[in-house]
Amino acid sequence: MNTNSQSQNQTSVPTSNNGKAAKRRKLIITAITIFLIAGMGYGGYHWTSLNEVDTDDAYVGGNLVQITPQVGGTVTSIVADDTQFVQAGQVLVKLDGAETSMVLEQAVAQLAQAVRAVRVTYAQTLVLQLLVVEHQADVNTAQANLAKVEDILHRRQELSGTGAVGAEELSQAQIAVKTSKSTLDMAQAGVKTALAQVVANEAQTDGTVLAQNPNVRLAASRVREAYLAYERTTILAPVTGMVARRTVQLGQRVVSGTPLMSVVPLSEVWVEANFKETQLREIRIGQTANVTTDIYGDKVNFIGKVVGISAGSGSAYALLPPQNATGNWIKVVQRVPVRIALDSAQLSKYPLRVGMSTKVTVNITGHSGPMVVVEPPIRSAMQTDVYVANWDKANALVTRIIASNSGGMPSIVGQVTNN
Repeated sequence: MNTNSQSQNQTSVPTSNNGKAAKRRKLIITAITIFLIAGMGYGGYHWTSLNEVDTDDAYVGGNLVQITPQVGGTVTSIVADDTQFVQAGQVLVKLDGAETSMVLEQAVAQLAQAVRAVRVTYAQTLVLQLLVVEHQADVNTAQANLAKVEDILHRRQELSGTGAVGAEELSQAQIAVKTSKSTLDMAQAGVKTALAQVVANEAQTDGTVLAQNPNVRLAASRVREAYLAYERTTILAPVTGMVARRTVQLGQRVVSGTPLMSVVPLSEVWVEANFKETQLREIRIGQTANVTTDIYGDKVNFIGKVVGISAGSGSAYALLPPQNATGNWIKVVQRVPVRIALDSAQLSKYPLRVGMSTKVTVNITGHSGPMVVVEPPIRSAMQTDVYVANWDKANALVTRIIASNSGGMPSIVGQVTNN
């Protein structure tokens, strides 16, 4: 029995040692695995931190297109209100147009009168030209009569010494010459007067057609001015967007430039990311950015692009900029706004509002882009064609007025423009 127990103890000792060794190996492998994972995590974090910069001091920015009247008047209708979506060219506010309508009627009448006055000038010129021809014919007749009576007087003067011609005949011949000279002088004076009147009329019409006559152009410009004032009593949306900050009230008397409301084009918003100046070292224009918002969370990642870096920090543009030379100076790391453009397709699917907070992460691996935009813009930042139609309508109105008062003289009616 002692021999068996000893053999059993000897057998159990190596088994126990093998179990302890296996546990040690397992612990070592686990520790190595943990250290490898931690090292990989730290390396990934370090690599990411070297290739990305981020900030949560970023907010959605956009254009607040202010709606102001171009003419004064009393508000008679408010068509759009806050939070409503409007299209470019849609009516927002209407003003009372009675005063502008009367001014337009007066301008139309003055243009018609100016056209008819120029027509009279053209007609007078033609009459005076015919009168010049008639007076010139009288001059020619008077010259022929003068030559005839002068010849008779000359012959009688030669015969007066012989007694063949009496004193009375000689006196009548002399009177006839004087009468013919007087008639010739009157005819020549008539020619000069008619020519002077022709020159005066041609000075008003020479080198221009009816529509381009200075008097007509002046009256036409007044019609355009009055028409535009009348049309501007209807205030249109210059851009497509959402109405915000409506302050106008019904019955309010407004003047030109009074803020009525704003229209925010939500399809053209961007992000202003305020990066620390230490983070700007690697940021370049054209780098891609990942933008997340509080409203959609991490489920929606907006893909953006760096399009510009502000010319100064936010404190430099503050209403009361810091006075660092006063002696009470404390170094504060400044932040500089960086503009991030967003994809319009994503904005249409996931609209953002101006002022929303965001988090921006910029991939700084690429350094091919510049830090400052040096090329001038190839197009306007914003533009609208809403008001062009009113100008075209004003030109069409002027053309109709001139044509209706031209008296059937289309050959002298020129195209009416503002040139």
